[in-house]
Amino acid sequence: MSHAQHTPELPATVAHLNHTVVFASDRQLSAEFLAAVLGLEVGAPFGPFLPVDLGNGVTLDYYEKRDEPIQPQHYAFLVPEEQFAAMIARLEALGVTYYADPRHTEPGRVNDLFGGHGAYFADPDGHNMEIMTRPYVRP
Repeated sequence: MSHAQHTPELPATVAHLNHTVVFASDRQLSAEFLAAVLGLEVGAPFGPFLPVDLGNGVTLDYYEKRDEPIQPQHYAFLVPEEQFAAMIARLEALGVTYYADPRHTEPGRVNDLFGGHGAYFADPDGHNMEIMTRPYVRP
Protein backbone atom coordinates (compact mmCIF):
# COMPACT_ATOMS: atom_id res chain seq x y z
CA MET A 1 0.00 0.00 0.00
CA SER A 2 1.39 3.40 -0.86
CA HIS A 3 1.29 6.42 1.38
CA ALA A 4 -0.89 8.20 -1.19
CA GLN A 5 -3.84 5.89 -0.49
CA HIS A 6 -4.02 7.13 3.12
CA THR A 7 -3.70 10.83 2.37
CA PRO A 8 -6.88 12.82 1.72
CA GLU A 9 -6.88 15.62 -0.81
CA LEU A 10 -5.56 18.74 0.91
CA PRO A 11 -5.72 22.38 -0.08
CA ALA A 12 -2.60 23.49 -1.97
CA THR A 13 -2.18 26.40 0.45
CA VAL A 14 -1.67 24.15 3.47
CA ALA A 15 1.44 22.12 4.31
CA HIS A 16 0.80 18.88 6.21
CA LEU A 17 3.52 16.66 7.60
CA ASN A 18 3.37 13.42 5.61
CA HIS A 19 6.26 11.39 7.01
CA THR A 20 9.51 11.71 8.87
CA VAL A 21 12.47 9.42 9.38
CA VAL A 22 13.20 8.11 12.87
CA PHE A 23 16.75 6.81 13.20
CA ALA A 24 17.12 3.57 15.14
CA SER A 25 19.92 1.13 15.88
CA ASP A 26 17.37 -1.68 15.30
CA ARG A 27 14.45 -0.50 13.17
CA GLN A 28 12.32 -3.57 13.92
CA LEU A 29 12.73 -3.28 17.69
CA SER A 30 12.02 0.47 17.76
CA ALA A 31 9.06 0.37 15.36
CA GLU A 32 7.47 -2.55 17.23
CA PHE A 33 8.06 -0.82 20.58
CA LEU A 34 6.25 2.38 19.56
CA ALA A 35 3.47 0.51 17.77
CA ALA A 36 2.92 -1.64 20.87
CA VAL A 37 2.70 1.37 23.19
CA LEU A 38 0.35 3.33 20.91
CA GLY A 39 -1.77 0.32 19.93
CA LEU A 40 -0.77 0.51 16.26
CA GLU A 41 0.69 -1.88 13.68
CA VAL A 42 4.08 -1.88 12.00
CA GLY A 43 3.69 -1.70 8.24
CA ALA A 44 5.50 -3.65 5.54
CA PRO A 45 9.08 -2.53 4.81
CA PHE A 46 9.26 0.32 2.30
CA GLY A 47 12.79 0.29 0.85
CA PRO A 48 15.13 0.80 3.83
CA PHE A 49 12.25 2.06 5.98
CA LEU A 50 9.92 0.30 8.39
CA PRO A 51 6.76 2.42 8.69
CA VAL A 52 4.44 3.07 11.59
CA ASP A 53 1.32 4.77 10.21
CA LEU A 54 -0.13 7.05 12.88
CA GLY A 55 -3.55 7.08 11.23
CA ASN A 56 -3.70 10.84 10.66
CA GLY A 57 -1.80 10.94 7.36
CA VAL A 58 1.62 10.94 9.07
CA THR A 59 3.99 8.00 8.94
CA LEU A 60 7.11 7.47 11.03
CA ASP A 61 9.64 5.72 8.81
CA TYR A 62 12.13 3.86 11.00
CA TYR A 63 15.57 3.77 9.39
CA GLU A 64 18.37 1.64 10.73
CA LYS A 65 21.56 3.55 11.39
CA ARG A 66 24.42 1.56 12.89
CA ASP A 67 27.50 3.53 11.82
CA GLU A 68 27.16 6.24 14.48
CA PRO A 69 25.25 6.89 17.71
CA ILE A 70 21.59 7.84 17.44
CA GLN A 71 20.95 11.50 18.25
CA PRO A 72 17.83 11.47 20.46
CA GLN A 73 14.88 13.50 19.19
CA HIS A 74 11.49 14.35 20.69
CA TYR A 75 8.24 12.99 19.27
CA ALA A 76 4.88 13.99 20.79
CA PHE A 77 1.67 12.09 20.08
CA LEU A 78 -1.81 13.48 20.63
CA VAL A 79 -3.81 10.45 21.79
CA PRO A 80 -7.48 9.92 22.69
CA GLU A 81 -8.23 10.42 26.38
CA GLU A 82 -9.99 7.04 26.50
CA GLN A 83 -6.81 5.26 25.29
CA PHE A 84 -4.31 7.04 27.58
CA ALA A 85 -4.66 4.65 30.56
CA ALA A 86 -4.20 1.63 28.27
CA MET A 87 -0.99 3.16 26.87
CA ILE A 88 0.33 3.74 30.40
CA ALA A 89 -0.57 0.12 31.24
CA ARG A 90 1.33 -1.10 28.16
CA LEU A 91 4.40 0.92 29.22
CA GLU A 92 4.17 -0.66 32.67
CA ALA A 93 3.78 -4.15 31.15
CA LEU A 94 6.90 -3.52 29.05
CA GLY A 95 8.80 -2.40 32.16
CA VAL A 96 9.30 1.09 30.72
CA THR A 97 9.38 3.98 33.18
CA TYR A 98 7.21 6.95 32.25
CA TYR A 99 7.52 10.45 33.63
CA ALA A 100 5.32 13.51 34.16
CA ASP A 101 8.02 15.84 32.79
CA PRO A 102 10.28 16.00 29.71
CA ARG A 103 13.47 15.90 31.79
CA HIS A 104 12.41 12.57 33.29
CA THR A 105 12.64 13.70 36.93
CA GLU A 106 9.13 12.59 38.01
CA PRO A 107 9.01 8.80 37.44
CA GLY A 108 5.76 6.87 37.52
CA ARG A 109 3.66 10.02 37.30
CA VAL A 110 1.57 11.67 34.59
CA ASN A 111 0.87 15.36 34.13
CA ASP A 112 -2.45 17.18 33.74
CA LEU A 113 -1.40 19.93 31.35
CA PHE A 114 -4.14 21.90 29.58
CA GLY A 115 -6.87 19.86 31.26
CA GLY A 116 -5.68 16.55 29.83
CA HIS A 117 -3.08 13.95 30.69
CA GLY A 118 0.46 13.45 29.48
CA ALA A 119 3.57 11.37 30.02
CA TYR A 120 7.09 11.03 28.64
CA PHE A 121 9.14 7.88 28.08
CA ALA A 122 12.28 6.82 26.27
CA ASP A 123 12.23 4.48 23.29
CA PRO A 124 14.99 1.84 22.84
CA ASP A 125 17.37 4.43 21.32
CA GLY A 126 16.63 7.17 23.85
CA HIS A 127 14.21 9.22 21.75
CA ASN A 128 12.05 11.21 24.19
CA MET A 129 8.50 10.14 23.37
CA GLU A 130 5.46 11.98 24.70
CA ILE A 131 1.81 10.98 24.82
CA MET A 132 -0.73 13.70 25.58
CA THR A 133 -4.50 13.96 25.45
CA ARG A 134 -4.72 17.71 24.86
CA PRO A 135 -2.59 19.83 22.53
CA TYR A 136 -0.47 22.55 24.04
CA VAL A 137 -2.15 25.94 24.30
CA ARG A 138 0.27 28.31 22.60
CA PRO A 139 0.28 32.09 22.94
